[in-house]
Amino acid sequence: MYKAVYRKWVEIIFDHRISLHERMFRVITAVSMVALIFILLIGWHLSNIVILAASLVYMCLVVKISIQKQCINTGATLIVILLLLVFPVSFFTPGGIYGGASEWFVICFIYISLTLKGKRMPVLFLLCAAETLLCYYVSFHYPAYGVYSTQGHSYFESANAVILAGVLTSALLLFQNRLYEEESKLAAEQKKEIEELNRAENHFFSSMSHEIRTPINTIIGLNEMILREAISKDVAENARNIQGASKMLLSLINDILDLSKIKSGKMEIVNVSYETGDLFSEIVNMIWIKAKEKGLEFQLHVDPSMPSMLCGDEVRIKQILINLLNNAVKYTSEGSIKLSVRCEHLALNKVRVYYSVEDTGLGVKKENIPYLFNAFKRVDEKKNRHIEGTGLGLNIVHQLVELMDGEISVNSVYTKGSTFIVTLDQDIVDGTELGTFTLASRMKVHEREQYKQSFEAPKAHLLVVDDNDMNLMVARKLLSGTKIQIDTASSGIECLKLTQDQHYDGILMDHLMPEMDGIKCLHALRSQPGGLCQDVPVIALTANAGSDNQLLYRKEGFSGYLAKPVSGALLEAAVLSILPKELVTLTEEASPSEIGKDILLFEQTQRMSIMVTTDSVCDLPESLKKEFGISVCPYYIRTDEGRFLDGPELSADELLAHISQGKKGSSQPPDVEDYERFFAERLTEAQNVIHITMAKHVSEGYNHAVEAAKSFENVTVIDSGHLSSSMGLIVLYAASMAENHATKNEIVKAVKRLRNYISSAFIIDSTHMMCRSGKISKRVQVLCDALLLHPIIMLRKSKMVVGSMAVGNFSHMTKRYVRKVFMNTGNIDRRVLFITYSGMDDKKLQYIQNLVNQYCPFERVYLQKASSAISSNCGPKSFGLLFMRKNSAVIPFSQNITQDTSN
Repeated sequence: MYKAVYRKWVEIIFDHRISLHERMFRVITAVSMVALIFILLIGWHLSNIVILAASLVYMCLVVKISIQKQCINTGATLIVILLLLVFPVSFFTPGGIYGGASEWFVICFIYISLTLKGKRMPVLFLLCAAETLLCYYVSFHYPAYGVYSTQGHSYFESANAVILAGVLTSALLLFQNRLYEEESKLAAEQKKEIEELNRAENHFFSSMSHEIRTPINTIIGLNEMILREAISKDVAENARNIQGASKMLLSLINDILDLSKIKSGKMEIVNVSYETGDLFSEIVNMIWIKAKEKGLEFQLHVDPSMPSMLCGDEVRIKQILINLLNNAVKYTSEGSIKLSVRCEHLALNKVRVYYSVEDTGLGVKKENIPYLFNAFKRVDEKKNRHIEGTGLGLNIVHQLVELMDGEISVNSVYTKGSTFIVTLDQDIVDGTELGTFTLASRMKVHEREQYKQSFEAPKAHLLVVDDNDMNLMVARKLLSGTKIQIDTASSGIECLKLTQDQHYDGILMDHLMPEMDGIKCLHALRSQPGGLCQDVPVIALTANAGSDNQLLYRKEGFSGYLAKPVSGALLEAAVLSILPKELVTLTEEASPSEIGKDILLFEQTQRMSIMVTTDSVCDLPESLKKEFGISVCPYYIRTDEGRFLDGPELSADELLAHISQGKKGSSQPPDVEDYERFFAERLTEAQNVIHITMAKHVSEGYNHAVEAAKSFENVTVIDSGHLSSSMGLIVLYAASMAENHATKNEIVKAVKRLRNYISSAFIIDSTHMMCRSGKISKRVQVLCDALLLHPIIMLRKSKMVVGSMAVGNFSHMTKRYVRKVFMNTGNIDRRVLFITYSGMDDKKLQYIQNLVNQYCPFERVYLQKASSAISSNCGPKSFGLLFMRKNSAVIPFSQNITQDTSN
């Protein structure tokens, strides 16, 4: 009987049909009921027995109703409330702290922790702790409330309580461990089931691809035979529609198959030598017709210095670009599509290629950009519901780029268009430059393409091996114009029988065939005793598509590879490549279709790899900004007359003169929209933009730039941690690194390290303008005026702080400031110093420069007038000595920055 009860209890506890929370609730409640029995029976009072009986009935009802109503949290709460009511009674009845009930409060804490969820758990936990402290407080100050027994009996009860509480707590922990073991085992089983399902899914997709490609091969092949005939325009139009629909279906199948391979880790990148010119020609011939059908202008810009032959996965590169260009055509209703290709030589035999696809289409909302590369996800579904596609293309592109250790990014402004940029490193096979050339398309829109036979070989013998009769028939028909003598075999065994007695000049062989597949057949063919085709070239003609299969077929010894469905022209080209030249008679090459004025020109792309940009508060000489190509986003100056651009519309001298008349003037960072426009313009000149802002706790410019950069994946915003020319020093270093072909990650890492080595300190003559701009309080401003104090402002962790104070007139404060800044000259990088000033005459500047030369001479000194935005905060007669401290990890400056001393 007891064993049956135990088995029933275990079955209830470990029933996987109920939730983990419910199982824990059942067990902890049972343990609490046992604890309650022991607690209330300690004193053996009649009142305790009555409370015990009522409590047990109450708990049983709560458990039953909670499980039936699926309100476990509510049931657990009601039981905790009961325990909080019963435990004080059981505490004082056997003698307060001298009894054995005090240890049982632990059970209440455990029950609350393991059964309750949400805000109730901490509230009731604190309530239980408060009740425990209250019981001990009352027992200590009012011992009369406790019902005392003998000392020996108290010790006995306490020992029993400790042992029983320990046993029940251990039982709870053992149960919890058992529960987690069961859950872990269940999770492992579920993981195994998921893996098996994934394998089955991948097998299904692979089989589906093979099975669907076979009838598509028949449809496309026979449809091509119809187009070769002299047929009416209506029939030709229908045939072209069949051809287009078949290719669309084939594209969808390829996407699903590729995604399946990538998910299963079976997608392999096969690097081969390929002609870059041929690659671009094929892509253009596929895309420009689609663009023209929609009335879009198609532009192609290729760097003439591109090597003529590279080593990479040509098939996957082509797939990436075609996917991106197809998307551009689909989502653009008017305007243009542009493919730009630029290369950057990394080493003698290494090149980095930038492929850029731009359109003037719908664009992508900034909140949707993070989801752009998700599988089966189409952003802005409501607006794009009429556009065909599965939502797999960009996900596949993204994963293929990652497999090739490349990078892909997107810059998009909603309703204005998108730019996708793919970066791939490839080996140079032939460094001869591609040069500038024109490409004439070989097809004409909406006109029927005439079949052009490429060769004849009436004396050649070809064997086609395929287990599908329709595929054999299609191959015969597509090659019928070549007059080749064709034999067919429907299995590997039949193939070997034929090759035993007949020599063939070439063999086309299917891969997946029953009994003996194409690979086994090839191996048997190569070692066939007395066989007449041991050295004959064999091309794999199969529905197992993918560049990963190219590696397999090459390794197994095939001479080539063609994926079904295959066009007549491609099939002829493949057969021509394996036939002996003496058996082939080439026909006259068909002249390309007339294309009117549609000539596609390969032009050099001028976009640089990385552009470093900043804000107008960088306070750099125009000559350096021009030399390093540093673009500047201007701050605004707001005055009584309106808002002006910092620099172009309002100079610092004009602003200070305006303020000296008692008028207002304050700086304002660019808005998010300003930054978006600025970044969009810069990305027409560069592949990547690194924007360096003023210290983020000093100005809102950083936050605005970061928000704007969310629309552009190729824009990186960095907090310089400084302002004025100290920020300019960081910008110069970043620009110098970009000029030396450093990568984006290298520049970002160097900038973040460099900002710890910049000395950024300014001495302020008058604090009135800092107070007006909110940088210091009115109380500090009054104190400085009263005591003739001049604060030395420093930047620490992107925050503006008062480093110290100087006292006295201009000469005294300048001498104290210079002496303080150059206190430790041993760690100062003496190559470049910026003396950046606001509202100061030449005499004072010469005085400052003489002091600098006395304490710490520099190789090159720039006297830089502060921008309007900086001047509006520091006021006239303020200046800063801005330089770097020694840091061996940072690259050298350009010689043009440090070559001589300038006033």
